[in-house]
Amino acid sequence: MANESDFKTNVKPTWCPGCGNFGIWSAVQKALAELGRKPYEVAFAFDIGCCGNGANWHNGYVFHSLHGRSLPVAYGIKLTNPRLTVIADAGDGAAYGEGTNHFLGACRGNIDIVYIVHNNHSYSLTKGQASPTTAQGRKTVSTPDGLIERPLNSLQLAITAGATFVAQGYSDDIQHLKELIKQAINHRGFALIDVIQPCVIFNDPDIRQQYQKMIYKLDSGYQPNDKIKAYRKAGETKKLPIGVIYQEKTPTYSDHLKYLKGNGVANQVVKKRSIKKLLSQFR
Repeated sequence: MANESDFKTNVKPTWCPGCGNFGIWSAVQKALAELGRKPYEVAFAFDIGCCGNGANWHNGYVFHSLHGRSLPVAYGIKLTNPRLTVIADAGDGAAYGEGTNHFLGACRGNIDIVYIVHNNHSYSLTKGQASPTTAQGRKTVSTPDGLIERPLNSLQLAITAGATFVAQGYSDDIQHLKELIKQAINHRGFALIDVIQPCVIFNDPDIRQQYQKMIYKLDSGYQPNDKIKAYRKAGETKKLPIGVIYQEKTPTYSDHLKYLKGNGVANQVVKKRSIKKLLSQFR
């Protein structure tokens, strides 16, 4: 039986003291340990940015990808070895900026992976530029006169694009986030957890106090199986719901690849085939 500490390396984290990434890191460890996973049964695909530095202190199979490209790596890992629990991590800039096309493809294809987005509404590692989720009017180093564009609602985008598990968490509520991650791992299909994450450098100094007034937990009376209601719930901005906002059961990407028979690409028998007919098309 694995312990939380089994999912840590000996490398000391370099996140800023008070960074919300610590809460996400802890929630992931707790979730994996409680589900009985072992490090060799888990693969992480990390993006660039503050969260991406976590590739150095998460113990498991770990790939540190390019900016906006953690999802394609995660796809490949899962299709190659479906027995692995695959978790992709990205910041809001990488997930909804550089990696938007991959994000939409994952929602549409229902790849069986978990996508944890560390959403601090800023490109924080590169000095606080505005990201796709930054509030309209906010002044940053890249928008000194205030951001003109309206923020992207990633939860609504995911629901619209066909994601089968859409949740919102809060990095400071580790126990609640841990349960969300466990549910996401147990879900068959693409699972998005957008995590509200305070940045102690580029968010407002009282950002945690702001979130304490805005965040509320979805109660047991809320049923996440109605897409229209979920879309409306995801659109709330004055108050921020945390919990599973939408979930449905539908075949995964791999389910449509009958020739895999659930074994993954790595276990397929490779037979010799002639490509003369294919090559003839290019003469």
